[in-house]
Amino acid sequence: MAHDSEELLDTVAAIAETAGHSILEVYQTEFAVDAKADASPITEADRRAHEVIQGGLAALPEKRPILSEEARAVPWEVRRHWQEYWLVDPLDGTKEFVQRNGQFTVNIALVRNNRPALGVVHVPVSGVTYAGIVGRHAWRRARGGEQQPIGVRAVPAEGPVQVVGSRSHRGPDLDGYLERLGAHEMVPMGSSLKFCVVAEGAADVYPRLGPTSEWDTAAAEAVLSAAGGRVVTSSGQPMVYNKGPDLLNPWFIASGGDPRDWTRYLP
Repeated sequence: MAHDSEELLDTVAAIAETAGHSILEVYQTEFAVDAKADASPITEADRRAHEVIQGGLAALPEKRPILSEEARAVPWEVRRHWQEYWLVDPLDGTKEFVQRNGQFTVNIALVRNNRPALGVVHVPVSGVTYAGIVGRHAWRRARGGEQQPIGVRAVPAEGPVQVVGSRSHRGPDLDGYLERLGAHEMVPMGSSLKFCVVAEGAADVYPRLGPTSEWDTAAAEAVLSAAGGRVVTSSGQPMVYNKGPDLLNPWFIASGGDPRDWTRYLP
């Protein structure tokens, strides 16, 4: 397969959708919720999805390292040499999964030279898949449907800004940001779906002023970038992946077609 080919994107989307099926099998049961070392929740669905994705990516003709939230940590001494690798969150939004609100996703990204190059975000409950190749295009596909191109929207000067935000994470920093932003309407959303809502033109900006990990954002950032949007850190710089021993992101702002400097509303 050629680098970032449509065939590769379709194959990765199929892997994500198969992982989504395994998640739904658990979702329909009275599943148990365990705690990781950092006290975050994990379920059998996380584990099953990881196994599906690990096997699917490992079977691809072009072999690349895989970094997954549900796998043993890869030492920085090894990762620092990676130019290209798969970055995976088998079940992004485990809290949403436990709350059974349907707003959780499967995230698979191809990262090249510390930036997302290709990404797939699948929503198991709705059956919707978002996918994109950075520099080319992004699409959305409903379960059993055809691919439909998506793109960010240009925002008129008048009218409230549509802000997408977390269902599970809120704090004084975000409240202050929204106050400085002025007229806005809040669109509550879970997991990496927040990026996808901006990518398909249903919201204008997603400010994340709290902790996230690299596997939470890479796939959805690829989709948003492919759809014409962008993600910048609080200093206005692009996000960098595989940047050091820890896998934590800085604060960031994901936005669509409005060209304003969204960082000026930061505290």
